[in-house]
Amino acid sequence: MTAMAEITVRTEGLRKRFGEITAVDGLDLTVQRGEIFGLIGSDGAGKTTTMRLLCGLLAPDEGSASVGGVDLLADPEEARRRLGYLPQTFALHGDLSVDENIDYFADLFCQDMSEVTKRRRELLAATGLAEFTGRLARALSGGMKQKAALICALIHRPEVLLLDEPTRGVDPVSRRDLWRIVYGLPAEGVTVIVATPDAEEAERCGRLGVMAEGRIVACGTPEELIERHTASLVEIAAGDLHAAWRVLREADGVRAVSALGTAVRVSVGERGPGPEDLSRLLRDAGIVVHEARSVEPRLEDALLVIEAERERDE
Repeated sequence: MTAMAEITVRTEGLRKRFGEITAVDGLDLTVQRGEIFGLIGSDGAGKTTTMRLLCGLLAPDEGSASVGGVDLLADPEEARRRLGYLPQTFALHGDLSVDENIDYFADLFCQDMSEVTKRRRELLAATGLAEFTGRLARALSGGMKQKAALICALIHRPEVLLLDEPTRGVDPVSRRDLWRIVYGLPAEGVTVIVATPDAEEAERCGRLGVMAEGRIVACGTPEELIERHTASLVEIAAGDLHAAWRVLREADGVRAVSALGTAVRVSVGERGPGPEDLSRLLRDAGIVVHEARSVEPRLEDALLVIEAERERDE
């Protein structure tokens, strides 16, 4: 992100507690206009609470947040007009048709109703829902529900779109369709923030913030995170994978170990052990090694290293 980039979403020291639990802990975040930014982390990392803070559904205990240059605390109504939000749970009115839901959200957010007809037509064509506008929202399939909800989130042409695990439980075709629409939004000047626990989905984002315990513990493009946190990767097929995992995670130079089907993937440091060294270590421990080879690291491998390093630091 360049120094001249226009910042559309900014948080400083954002904090939210629920009793003794701190769900978001001093979050500092900047997202530029037209960016697809991913928040990735396991369940309980603070992603959904962050999204609810950004759209004004929750008030922070400390810190500040702004959307499109509007302070969420000073002028929440104006900030919300600049936002579209697709939550985890189905947010449409089940007893209304797709058309009636679109009308409802258009009335709620749109100031220029003359634009709604054209926008509705564009979004229905993009989602493939033009033939289903009379169907009740509760009668739609999972993928169709998400696409209908996306239409309602985009009907007022928001500056920022917040997507909280948008493809959870969605079929592969609908998932592809949703992402095709999302990919087209930056060209319209829309900033997209996606919360997801899934590394494969996170790889679709231009830049990522890795969340853990309410904080961003690493940030960068998927490629930067892989390069920064996974210098080398070895995949090993062994007779006793559980025993191999126990031995390998204690080995010098090993940063993280994960299971993959009938193999384990071992992230090692820049001067760490190679396939032959790790094979020898396992054989010395009485473990049969079928194959050991260097492979290209993935984002999931980098995330495992980040988590392992965070746990060691604590």
